[in-house]
Amino acid sequence: MFTTGPGLGNPVAVVLDGSGLETEQMQRFARWTNLSETAFVLPPVHPDADYLVRIFTPGRELPFAGHPTLGTCHAWLGAGGRQASPDRVIQECEAGLIEVRREHGNLAFAEPPLVRSGPLDDDDLVRIAEGLRIRRSDIVDAAWADNGPGWAAVLLPSADAVLALRPGVMPFDVGVAGLYPPGSPAAIEVRAVYPENGSTVEDPVTGSLNASLARWLVDTGRLSAPYTASQGTVLGRAGRVEVTQDASGRLWIGGRTVTTIEGSVEL
Repeated sequence: MFTTGPGLGNPVAVVLDGSGLETEQMQRFARWTNLSETAFVLPPVHPDADYLVRIFTPGRELPFAGHPTLGTCHAWLGAGGRQASPDRVIQECEAGLIEVRREHGNLAFAEPPLVRSGPLDDDDLVRIAEGLRIRRSDIVDAAWADNGPGWAAVLLPSADAVLALRPGVMPFDVGVAGLYPPGSPAAIEVRAVYPENGSTVEDPVTGSLNASLARWLVDTGRLSAPYTASQGTVLGRAGRVEVTQDASGRLWIGGRTVTTIEGSVEL
């Protein structure tokens, strides 16, 4: 997902029929795939939804995540899913109803509302700086930017400063961004790091974080949509997230999706 070609984005496993699976079975399968997320498609509960999805990392269930949203929609449509509306798909998840549409040949989801925003306290900023192995003074700005997974957003002086990070133990889910010089192919470099199972994990490309970062950076006047975000560079990926804004001011988070593996698995 959010890829420039096979093997360069962020993979997601999509189980197209999760009916009959217990939560523990879903979590066990997500641990087995060992991908950043694994999604399970279920019949919708909400009358306006086309399907319901549950999203798991190897260690926990998430109320919402961006690249599984696009990956699930891609797989569901590819398997013959028929949406009620001709111009959009409505995904139901714990975070609510998420709208997905085609945009310039790619899938894009509408930003979900933030469940937590506002400044971080200084103790949190000190802990983040320690986890990122930087000085507190290196942080240009920071805010809660949580649309479900729990992100805190941090702005560094430049994209190069983001690429130079060598994170240690993180206190919680942190998204880091730095701006590229004007005229660069991408507007920002993004990294997403979080603690899981006693270690620090870095996500290759993160739709939920890019959605909340976009809202923060656009609202504070640091960026204007449309723009392209780069992510996954230090992991050898070439993730590209396209951020656009419609006439109502709503932000859309999109990118290229491809199928690389199809088949069946015995649980």
